[in-house]
This record gives sequence, structure tokens and C-alpha cells, in this order.
Amino acid sequence: MHIETIAPPDLSWQEEALCAQTGAEFFFPEPGSSVREAKRICGLCPIRSACLEFALDNDERFGVWGGLSEKERLELRRPSR
Repeated sequence: MHIETIAPPDLSWQEEALCAQTGAEFFFPEPGSSVREAKRICGLCPIRSACLEFALDNDERFGVWGGLSEKERLELRRPSR
């Protein structure tokens, strides 16, 4: 019997992420809190596009990823009319 295994995603890009150096509290704020600081940090991050791609591919529902909030990522996923 052959069992296929699914390789875990390559997350090595996260080592270069500025958020890994600043702390999660900016990127996963309490509901209703500002995400301005997280977006500012994301704007300076060299791997912002990889982060956003990961969040969209993995349907991340919480936090700021790639400079976009949950609501902004949801808008990107919606089919255009």
C-alpha cells in the first residue's frame, strides 16, 4: 500500500519578514483596533508579495498579511461582476 504524503509549504520566506522581527500584536490586533502600524511595516517589507500570495493561497482569515487586512483580502477573492 502506497500512501502519498503532502509536503508542507515552504515557509522559509518568513525568516526575512519584518513582522517576524516586530511581534504579532501589530498584525493580529483586537477587533476594531487600527491596522495602520502593521500596514506601515508591511510597506517596508521586502517579501510583502510572497506574504500576500501565501495568505490568499491559504485563505488566511485573520490578521494583516502582505499589507492587506482581512476585509481587503476578501475583496480580492470576490469575483468581479
